Amino acid sequence: MQIHGVIHQFPKELKLLILVFVSVLSIGFFGGISFVNDTTSSNPRGIEERYLGNENDEEATKMMFKKSSGEIKTLVHNHILSLSVIFFLVALILATTSVHMKLKLFLMIEPFISVICTFGGIYFMWLGITWMKYIVMLSGILMTVTYIVSVFFILKSILTPQKS
Repeated sequence: MQIHGVIHQFPKELKLLILVFVSVLSIGFFGGISFVNDTTSSNPRGIEERYLGNENDEEATKMMFKKSSGEIKTLVHNHILSLSVIFFLVALILATTSVHMKLKLFLMIEPFISVICTFGGIYFMWLGITWMKYIVMLSGILMTVTYIVSVFFILKSILTPQKS
């Protein structure tokens, strides 16, 4: 069964459902990115302080403490599960587009690698491997970029009239 490039053939109702789903999903996704920016200042030091605390920084304007074992395991568990479902659904929709197969395959698989690197990296950083903050930041950026590009191609496929 080949599903390559069939999204333009979907009934209008299904296209509308996908459009609304991707729009609402994106509001939630970018709300999460905004929260990350608010809590980490989107930099390696902020990432480290978010999970390891800053009790030793006498200049800190806001005191933060190292996350407990339960907190860090809950965070990692919840994000890996929920983002896996999100990226699986986006990949299924993306599979129906006419995007070049190699690019499409990259966009479908890469977010899962980034999820593991980001949240596995947070866990290993919490264990004391502090250089993982750079992996967390880079993989988080890559995850976000692949999401944006995937959603762009999905929306373009739905909203651009197909030539006969």
